[in-house]
Amino acid sequence: MHGFAEVFIALFVAVSPLTLLPLFLSLVGDADQQAQRRLARAGIITALSVAIGVTLIGQALFSLMGISVDDLRVGGGLILLILSIHDLLFSQVKRKSRDAVSDDVAVVPLGTPLIVGPATMTACLVLADTHGRAPVLLSVSIIMVIVGAVLFNAHRLAQLVNPAVVRAFGKVMALFLSAIAVSMIRTGVAHFIATTPG
Repeated sequence: MHGFAEVFIALFVAVSPLTLLPLFLSLVGDADQQAQRRLARAGIITALSVAIGVTLIGQALFSLMGISVDDLRVGGGLILLILSIHDLLFSQVKRKSRDAVSDDVAVVPLGTPLIVGPATMTACLVLADTHGRAPVLLSVSIIMVIVGAVLFNAHRLAQLVNPAVVRAFGKVMALFLSAIAVSMIRTGVAHFIATTPG
């Protein structure tokens, strides 16, 4: 039980379900409640599939492709950095009308890398090695239920909060995302340097 608690807390922090609300709202723009729930459902299915896939075959897949967790950190960090900068500087351009919201945003960037990004993938890989796959899969499933509760009620939650507060919180989250991205890139590059011979 103690091991499961460690896995759950680590993955909960990596996914950070509560911080997804302003990011989700910025993606769906003025879409109606039905469209929001459709996009949320597709995003969660995508995220869960990615997390399960990484947990079960991630190490083998990485070995086959000749990449490492540090490659994932740097590549994922760059994607997150671009997304966060775009959100900080061009969030108004990013907001879409009800008719313009594409279902593609449910897969990228909502499902990945926002719900399950490089940090979560890395956590799944590391925790599966140290604690086993079962606690990771159970934790991911529970967290996706929590994410679903947040996103499925995004319309309602947004009405309870001042729109200016939601936008401001979204900006703060974008800033934190950029910091997380830089940290991931820094860690990956540092490991590259430390493991390079000579």
